[in-house]
Amino acid sequence: MKFKTILASTIVSTFFITSCGTSTGNQESLNVIPATQFDLSTWKITVPTDKDNNGKVDQVSRIDIQHYSHPDYFYLDDNNNLVFATPNKAFTTANSTNTRSELHQLLGGPKVKSNAPANNFSLKSHPNVKNHAQIGGNLQATVKVNHVAKRATYPNKNPAYSVVVGQIHATKDKAIVAQGNGFGYGNEPIKIYFKKWPNHQYGSVFWNYERNLPKADVNRVDIAYPVWGELWSESNEPGENGIALNEEFSYEINVYNDIMYLTFTTARHKTVKFQINLANNIDANSKVDKYDHPNGYLGDALFFKAGAYNQCSIKDDPGFWYPKCLGTGDWQTDKKNGDYAQVTFTKLTTGAAKKPE
Repeated sequence: MKFKTILASTIVSTFFITSCGTSTGNQESLNVIPATQFDLSTWKITVPTDKDNNGKVDQVSRIDIQHYSHPDYFYLDDNNNLVFATPNKAFTTANSTNTRSELHQLLGGPKVKSNAPANNFSLKSHPNVKNHAQIGGNLQATVKVNHVAKRATYPNKNPAYSVVVGQIHATKDKAIVAQGNGFGYGNEPIKIYFKKWPNHQYGSVFWNYERNLPKADVNRVDIAYPVWGELWSESNEPGENGIALNEEFSYEINVYNDIMYLTFTTARHKTVKFQINLANNIDANSKVDKYDHPNGYLGDALFFKAGAYNQCSIKDDPGFWYPKCLGTGDWQTDKKNGDYAQVTFTKLTTGAAKKPE
């Protein structure tokens, strides 16, 4: 359900937008501010800019996002839908080579640190469950992928031509890692992907589970599960079994107690459901994964993310994640060349976990 913010009559129709305490220098009219149509009260956002020239990607706080939009990367379209866009080449977060225009859930107060338990949810079996903001959570979204990057030097690397539109992330916490319990690595129990090869009419929707292992462990890989179309390793045209650009689909991520329940719906295809226990190493096919951590994500603090997380890294490296996608760093040039990702949300809601029916 869309959310309408009621503003006091004393607030004028334009705002001087601030990011990370530093002015972006942008003024936006009230009717394009995303928070007037979507409830962003528990979100901050990362955008692929560096307005304060500190060498770090910009993050807009929960307070500032209530009056924030960006004309290229985060705005409402003519139908009051929420648009996220991000080029291949731009500023990235410290732990990633991929750009993003992406929301990050924060459940605690404004003075609580992002990775603190009070800002995140946990599984019911977490040994310190009471320290967290809530047990589990629910994220529902309806999206249309408008564009994925078209040019990759190494097209056969799986992340090429793809974008992540929703995920659960574990907090990255060196103190927890130091305890030696196998948690705190900042891995992702789910990332929801859309991928479309440039010569294909249809793309594919699938989701990945990342084994909860340290980065140096060769077994820390993503396990892909198909929804509609092909998996990310396939170059076959999915045809009408897939999802086209600008074709609407919905997902629900519902973490109830220790179980993650997934539901995917769209007009042309049957509903697809999955469930996986995030507190053990049994996969979504009900088989034991001997390489995963035996307790899965049991000891991690977790949070939702949603938006456009572009997987077309420009980095040239032998590693699996680096397709060396093209980009100049100039938004207008890169948009013209198709070197960007863009996603439109018509629905985005979060809340408490829901008991499965």
